[in-house]
Parts: sequence; C-alpha cells; structure tokens
Amino acid sequence: MSKPEANKDLSFDFDFLDKLVVGIGEVSQITAIPPRQIRYWEEKGIITSLTEEEGKNRRYNYENIKKMLLIKELLDEGYTLDASAEKVKKRMEMIEETLNKIKNK
Repeated sequence: MSKPEANKDLSFDFDFLDKLVVGIGEVSQITAIPPRQIRYWEEKGIITSLTEEEGKNRRYNYENIKKMLLIKELLDEGYTLDASAEKVKKRMEMIEETLNKIKNK
C-alpha cells in the first residue's frame, strides 16, 4: 500500500520546491526572522531576493529560506554573521551536490 499524498515528504518533492516562492512577510512569519534582518542579510549578499525591480516586495525561494534558517541556527549557537554565512555557503554547496545526485538517479 502506498503512502497517502498528504504524508509526502516535501523536502524531496523537487517540483514543489522549485515552485516555492514567498514574500518577505511570510518568510519572517515562518522563520521568526524580522524582515529588517532579512533585508540586511540581502544587502550583505548572503541571500538573494527573486525581485529584480526596486520598490517591489521581496520574494524568496526555498534555497534562500533554507539559508536563512541555517544562519539563524548558527547565530543562536553563538557564531558571528560572517562565520555563519560562510559555514552556510559551504553547507548549501554540499546539499546542492547531494540533491543533484539524488535527482539524477
């Protein structure tokens, strides 16, 4: 018997993850990171908004949300923002490599 669709593991649902794009307000609500802090991280080049036009609402994809959560976790553990960003950059590269291997099987 197969798993019901409602119980599907979204962390490996690549179609869902490719389509996941949310505004800064929603990101702030689900991550508990203030919008001001998210904008600061974007200004520092740690994350990237999908919004290209100035004055438009910032929108973020799964990759950026994952980065924010990892950075928040490291900050909570006492890392500096720069150290957290570097550690997350390396971790995201590793995750990307692994997911590409899984996706291409």
